[in-house]
Amino acid sequence: MPHHKKPRLNGAAADYAANRNSGAVANELSGDIVAIIFGFFPPKDIMHMRRVCKKWREAAKMTTVPSTKVVVVSVRSYNAMRVMTTALPNLQQLSINWGLGSPGSGHKYSDGEDPNEELARYHANGTSHNITIISNFKKLRVLNIHRVDLNGRYPVLFDFPLLHKLFISDCRYLKFDLAMLSGLPLLKELKLMGNDRVVGNLRSLRVLKDILEEVDISCHQIEGNFMDLADFPRLKQLDLRHTSVTGYVMDIGENGFPALEQLSLPSTVHGGMDYEFQRISDVPSFMQAVHLLMQRTPTLFKEDSFSYSYAFHWRLSEDSPDWYAYDDGSEVPKPPFHLQLVQAGSRLGWVWCSYGCNDEEYDDEEEDKCHSCEMNWLDPEPSVCSSNYEAYIEKLHHIEERIGFYRGYSQPPTLAEYNQLCEEYPRYSD
Repeated sequence: MPHHKKPRLNGAAADYAANRNSGAVANELSGDIVAIIFGFFPPKDIMHMRRVCKKWREAAKMTTVPSTKVVVVSVRSYNAMRVMTTALPNLQQLSINWGLGSPGSGHKYSDGEDPNEELARYHANGTSHNITIISNFKKLRVLNIHRVDLNGRYPVLFDFPLLHKLFISDCRYLKFDLAMLSGLPLLKELKLMGNDRVVGNLRSLRVLKDILEEVDISCHQIEGNFMDLADFPRLKQLDLRHTSVTGYVMDIGENGFPALEQLSLPSTVHGGMDYEFQRISDVPSFMQAVHLLMQRTPTLFKEDSFSYSYAFHWRLSEDSPDWYAYDDGSEVPKPPFHLQLVQAGSRLGWVWCSYGCNDEEYDDEEEDKCHSCEMNWLDPEPSVCSSNYEAYIEKLHHIEERIGFYRGYSQPPTLAEYNQLCEEYPRYSD
């Protein structure tokens, strides 16, 4: 009679099988119950336990694994994932990271549609691995792809009916259009960063209007008007800083973006980061509009690691008829062509200033470069009895120290006025 060698067990499988009484009870459980129990274990343990018997092997195929992410970074982990596509098809979290396909590894992922020919030639002799096998994970909820040389277009990546989160970053040769996201009808979070060949119009996201909660796109070929998302009822975070989208911050209005908590926009949007104003006279009404938005949502333009001034970098355009040339090497203060929001206690205001000013303390050298016009306050002065009045007064003193050269000016002086100030500068400095 032939001898069949039993598979060697380890980990959770060994512990479970070692107890005879527990094993007897387990044999009485239905496959559905075993699948539920398996759901409390990480994928690695389930893959071991499925080897115990046929019932457990079939139970593994029905198991939903919601809490643990499978990470693919090498040929070994790819092969493990390949087995899981049939042994554990209800996997819910998958991360494919840099490793397999890296230069010199001798391996690559199979090319997609319309691949880059230069990259295809570079990897021509590498062992190819099929990325499309992940389509077997039909219950996938989270998909993260980072720094992987996927070459071309892969429609299979956008055909997961239950996917909630999609993160794709630094995949330089991956091609897709935002319109392909229609294959992800339950998508809540979308993060696309550093993917040079991603194209499309923001309008394509309207198929996800009632479900999207977070959108973070840093791909320069993405176009459209950010206001196309203004009626998304669940959208909490929108970051489009490194795209080519357009629009006007002032168009948001009272009812736009009803759930939005944070907003970051590129310079191509009127009022976005690094935006350059064409006229000095355009600024007051714009600041009033921003103030109304910040009253509605105080965190709208704030980020944890940035002060207000760093979050915008607004300035007057050199193409503006209000701008004029100046001697950058002179010791005379530079014209105040930069804009800054200032928070003093509970009071918000804005100011024109020379480059280098911000809302933080400076050393003496930096402080000498910073010259501000008079403050333009958006909020009334806080009451003397208010809890933050002391903080307001302290900040007010700091603001006053910067105004000297441009005292009496609430906006940049004209060229004639600036020249006059420069002539008086030695007397002012004394």
